[in-house]
Amino acid sequence: MDDAQNTKRRIGVVTTSRADYGHLYWPLRELEAHPKVELGVFVLGAHLSPQFGLTVKEIERDGFPIRARIECLLSSDTDTGMAKTIGTAILGLADAFAAWRPDLLLLIADRYEMLAPASTALAMRIPVAHIEGGEVSQGAIDDQVRNALTKLAHIHFTSTDLARRRVIAMGEEPGRVHHAGAPSLDHLRRSRLLDRTEVETRLGIALAHPATLAAWHPVTLLADTNAEADAFYTAVKQAPGQLIFVYPNSDAGGLALIERSRALARTRPDTHVFINLDTVTYWSLLGQVDAMAGNSSSGIMEAASFGLPVVNVGIRQQGRERAGNIIDVPADAPAISKALAQALDPRFRKSLHGMENPYGDGTAAQTIARVLVTVPLEGLLIKAPAPVAEEVTLGDFPENP
Repeated sequence: MDDAQNTKRRIGVVTTSRADYGHLYWPLRELEAHPKVELGVFVLGAHLSPQFGLTVKEIERDGFPIRARIECLLSSDTDTGMAKTIGTAILGLADAFAAWRPDLLLLIADRYEMLAPASTALAMRIPVAHIEGGEVSQGAIDDQVRNALTKLAHIHFTSTDLARRRVIAMGEEPGRVHHAGAPSLDHLRRSRLLDRTEVETRLGIALAHPATLAAWHPVTLLADTNAEADAFYTAVKQAPGQLIFVYPNSDAGGLALIERSRALARTRPDTHVFINLDTVTYWSLLGQVDAMAGNSSSGIMEAASFGLPVVNVGIRQQGRERAGNIIDVPADAPAISKALAQALDPRFRKSLHGMENPYGDGTAAQTIARVLVTVPLEGLLIKAPAPVAEEVTLGDFPENP
């Protein structure tokens, strides 16, 4: 389809789990409302798993047009299962894209499942737009996935100016790279967040002081993806007050972490585990707890908007840009406990007043939709080669003997 023929532009959006859907919600709303867009949502991965809350129901409630549901997530807790999930997703996506072929395909972030739609789109000559390239998380395979998606994409939306410069440094043409901000932050401006009583009603618990939100995921770059988990669980078990766990991602080792969190909840008073929290409830909870602990990107990207103290543990988020609310510690139980005490100190929370979130101001969705609707499609698949400085010679980069 082509705009010159006065037809709507077909824009496909892929979502694999709660981890990306909350970020995509407002871009989806902008695209759905645009008179020149025919929107199609491709749902796969953990969204279709009862074990992870069957979160496709949230997409259905929101009313977005689901063009295909691709069953691909293996009930596995290994890296082999992750690799097979990618392959299974490619098979399903090939049929789905053939049945409803987008003019543009929008992907986000760095989940390993996103390699499937990017690879399928490449083979089928469908231009790809990518959100949140140029960021860094050195302790997870997400880092390599993110960079691979950047090179497979034709349009880029970065969360920070530094990320934009990184994408350009990777050889992407500056005119294709747009600094939009993180679209998850649009919820702060555009969604009605719940007050404390409403959050308690949604969760079915009374929030206490102090309350710590715990979000711990497998560290997928380690041979043992849960090698850092012992220190974390030892520390939070001893933490004062209330502990609220959210499920980890569907990565190798994630099922073991789920059981570990449940076991802790059975023995530690006032400890709660939630399979899935919808986006508004999760955002609202960030505004009500006293601290957050773990290795989740949401502690770095979203928590800063609330001036929420965050204890970031281990290597998973190493290299990410961060605000002053982050207390970085190694995966060492005494160090984590000490950092939690600092995070729960009212004086530290007070020191964060007025802090700015480096990931944007909550206007990303409008920028993303505007570019996707107006970017010329002709020639979009042909990318210029990366510039090479004339003075650089092969002698500057000797091969290993």
